[in-house]
Amino acid sequence: MKNLTATDLRHHALRLLRAFWHHLTTPSPGHTPMLGESPRRWARRLPYVVAVIMLASLIPTGIATLVGSFGLVLPVAGALTVAQTMPLLLAISRPLAAWWISAGTLVATAAITARYDQNGGTWPWTAPMILSYVFLLVALALRESRATLLSVWAATVLLTALTTTLGLPRAGDGTTMLLIALSGAALLLGWAVRDRAVARRLLTEQEQISEFERERRTLLEERARIARELHDVVAHHMSVIAVQAASAPYRIAEVPPAAAEEFTAIAGTARESLAEMRRLLGVLRSEESGGETAPQPGVGQLAQLVETVGRAGVPAELTVADGLVEAVPQAVGLSAYRIVQEALANVVRHAPGARTWVSLSSDGPALLVTVVNAAPPERTESLEASVEGTGQGLVGMRERVRLVNGRLDTGPLPDGGFKVAAVLPLDPPDRPDTPRETTA
Repeated sequence: MKNLTATDLRHHALRLLRAFWHHLTTPSPGHTPMLGESPRRWARRLPYVVAVIMLASLIPTGIATLVGSFGLVLPVAGALTVAQTMPLLLAISRPLAAWWISAGTLVATAAITARYDQNGGTWPWTAPMILSYVFLLVALALRESRATLLSVWAATVLLTALTTTLGLPRAGDGTTMLLIALSGAALLLGWAVRDRAVARRLLTEQEQISEFERERRTLLEERARIARELHDVVAHHMSVIAVQAASAPYRIAEVPPAAAEEFTAIAGTARESLAEMRRLLGVLRSEESGGETAPQPGVGQLAQLVETVGRAGVPAELTVADGLVEAVPQAVGLSAYRIVQEALANVVRHAPGARTWVSLSSDGPALLVTVVNAAPPERTESLEASVEGTGQGLVGMRERVRLVNGRLDTGPLPDGGFKVAAVLPLDPPDRPDTPRETTA
């Protein structure tokens, strides 16, 4: 181990003194008044109310103690007491500056009272001064860094030791050790309270971030599933176009050469579009979903869905207007199926056993989809806690509605049930693969 020279020791000592002075003179940045960021008005005013109450009790008792115990004249006793207690107000927004004023007043008080006869009081500091200093240190510990708190306590120990041992005509009593012990306890208490508050704030922020991420992930997953299903729907129509265009010259007699070339070009464009669409949307298909080749469900499959829910213990009735199955486009029918599917799944999870009614009807150019469930039977245990889910089913419904520029209305009913009503235009947008963005 390298031996330290006198120059090295001086260098390290100066560096420690500079760090010590820096922490005593540089407050933490971005100070706002204590509880100043609270949304409640009474909480923002609470520190000032507490400080005023303490001043109202400490100033009279402090003056009376200095006058009665040391015989100080009233102006001097009042000046020392006010200088010691008024920093409590300043500590709400500038605790380090308040500490400097309070510490300087402690030294001045000890120097002045040491030259007066003591009439049964404590020296060098009275009880009101010690209480004022301790409360100020608590406010300081709630606002400043750990290094600053250690520096303040070290400075307190140094000031009390120098005050009671150097250059004064009187030896201190037990108040010196009492001040050191109470100051350390106050700083430690404030430090612990502040760390706990910071930990709770960080935990709350993390919970909010996690909730936001869950909602965002649910939205992205639903959009990805919609995109995959749209790919299948659009691919079906593009395939029909390609087949019809390619076979037209053979099915139609005496097709002019120019028209045959046009049909060939249309078929080629359709095939290229299919290939490009599969390349662009291929990333949305995972290895597990890459083999999904079954036809997409629609209004015609709602009867099977309702029957499946009935086997799960939810008595459901389905009503579909005559001729509606054939009139609903495939994209709209898929959105209606998914909305009913999610609504029935919510009934199974949150209101098991509740009677449910599903109805589909047309209102001019729109498809009306309504799912209404009654209140669950009494003493029926909800599956909400036992069934694992994202809790974001309404997000998927809204995405389905946005897909076809429709409207969605959901909410509880007065009898304890729940209603989901969607209005889906039967003439969807020209580009259904680009949902219209809306803001809530």
